[in-house]
Amino acid sequence: MQRNTPAPAAHPQSRTGDVQRVDCHAHIMVRDAKLVEGRHSEPKHDITAEDFLALLDKHGISHGVLTQPSFYGTDNSLLLDALQRYPDRLRGTAIVAPEIGDDDLDALYRSGMRGLRLNWLRRDTLPDPAGVEYQRLFARAREHRFHIELYVEGHKMADILPAIRRGGAAVVVDHFGSPEPDTGINGAGFREVLKGVGAGDTWVKLSAPYRLGGRAPQPYAQELLNAGGPEQLLWGSDWPWVSHEDTQRYEQCLEDFELWVPDPKQRAVIWCDTPRRLFGF
Repeated sequence: MQRNTPAPAAHPQSRTGDVQRVDCHAHIMVRDAKLVEGRHSEPKHDITAEDFLALLDKHGISHGVLTQPSFYGTDNSLLLDALQRYPDRLRGTAIVAPEIGDDDLDALYRSGMRGLRLNWLRRDTLPDPAGVEYQRLFARAREHRFHIELYVEGHKMADILPAIRRGGAAVVVDHFGSPEPDTGINGAGFREVLKGVGAGDTWVKLSAPYRLGGRAPQPYAQELLNAGGPEQLLWGSDWPWVSHEDTQRYEQCLEDFELWVPDPKQRAVIWCDTPRRLFGF
């Protein structure tokens, strides 16, 4: 990917010990990069690491986690470039082929990647997470200190999440676990998410309430807190809100979080302690 980026000195690094609040789900992107076929979204604007860090600085957020957008597939070069330039403030989640080699996994970890993302949303057919290829990937993820980040429709979660957990890797589930609007907290997929949270091997991002099919997010947040406490939860803005760019504000993301988790002590754990432990800031 070819890009023009300003010198990193414009945004001074935070020291590792200064973790105060972490935005655990955001994206950077450029429009002139090659996009994968069959994508369900694409970048509308060029969004740089500098843009993200400036946004964090404006709102008192000390660190961030960049998630590889699905429309770039396994080309993580833009994300890797950002992690190389801002190693103290940023971590990342990559998309990889299941047959990725051990040396490549080690290199990704050294670069600041901490998760391997399965964005299986809106797919007519899915890989078999219980098959040999993916079970091997999950086991190797655990060995190389990665978690598996999962984004898939709620009605598919009931089959996929247990298979990943059986593989032995820690799991981070995007966007409240994508519960189905018609079944809400009683959906089979969401109940599997709660099982994983309660078992302590699954974490959930409180993020992107506009992707919940119109249902209020507060009941989901409360069920997740009841299942595992704030130690199993993360907060993310989902910035720059792909496909919802014109309806969201960063300030609103912060205000929403205070509604979902009104206890400031629990918010502090979700903002700081949990991501510091999970992403190694």
